[in-house]
Amino acid sequence: MRILLKVLYDGTNYFGWQRQNNFITVQQKLEEALSELFKKSIVIRGASRTDTGVHALGQRAVFEVDTTIPVNKIPYAVNTMLPEDIRVTGADLVNEDFHPQNSVYKKTYEYKILNSEFPNPMLRNYTAFIHKKLNIEKMREACKYFLGEHDFKSFCASGSTAKTTIRTIFDLTVSEKRSDDTISITVTGSGFLYNMVRIIAGTMVYVGESKIKPDDIKDIILSRNRERAGKTLPPNGLTLLEICYKN
Repeated sequence: MRILLKVLYDGTNYFGWQRQNNFITVQQKLEEALSELFKKSIVIRGASRTDTGVHALGQRAVFEVDTTIPVNKIPYAVNTMLPEDIRVTGADLVNEDFHPQNSVYKKTYEYKILNSEFPNPMLRNYTAFIHKKLNIEKMREACKYFLGEHDFKSFCASGSTAKTTIRTIFDLTVSEKRSDDTISITVTGSGFLYNMVRIIAGTMVYVGESKIKPDDIKDIILSRNRERAGKTLPPNGLTLLEICYKN
């Protein structure tokens, strides 16, 4: 059987999703737990390679196994073998030709910023701290310039192995929660380049700080020049919210 899992994790204590030599990763912990559950070596393939410190509420991963355990009971069983900062909340049978990356229709990420006078120790692992008061309305105005299909080379960090830097952004919103001084930048796209969401968030901060104007985004995209866009914000503010498939 080919089984698709939904995985949630706090990425604070991990060197990202993908298994690495000499570093503890989410994939490693999940494979170890599944191998213990099924009494055989299990290899999983994730839908998104989140970086060190990045979190997920909607990561997806596929593995194959022969088992008598009902598929809907697998999350309950494997969770007893996982550390508390990783949980499986769904399991579904998929077709043999299903691919967790190639079958993706869209992904949604959220980047959270703590915009206050002082840092909040309780939020340090889940937000980027920005002291200067950000102009939310300007940031919201800038959102529309990202929408649609563009060459996002200006928003791609060096080291990318992507064959093309063309991506489609379906939705981009900025919201604020005054009760805890947080700002959320939520973006949905066909896919994302290396550090693309963190660079978009950094560029939106530049807009909020009035370092650039909202309509400067058009020229930044057209320039295909990474130096024109904002800084790459830290990974701890980023969460993979959802992955949607074509069927």
